[in-house]
Amino acid sequence: MSAHKSDFSLPEFLKRYSIHIYTGDPEGDRLLIEDELREMRELGMIEKEEYMEALAALRSQRKTV
Repeated sequence: MSAHKSDFSLPEFLKRYSIHIYTGDPEGDRLLIEDELREMRELGMIEKEEYMEALAALRSQRKTV
């Protein structure tokens, strides 16, 4: 992904892969998203750079809540 880190949008990234997670529990959502990202990386669906950007965005969400 060639976008700068500040341009990275986790919701848009997940939408691109038709991933919609909402359990009503923000921490549970983050854990499920992290699992999905890990699986996508292991299956070769996303590049390492995208994986790292998505994890960074996910972790920054954790800090703001």
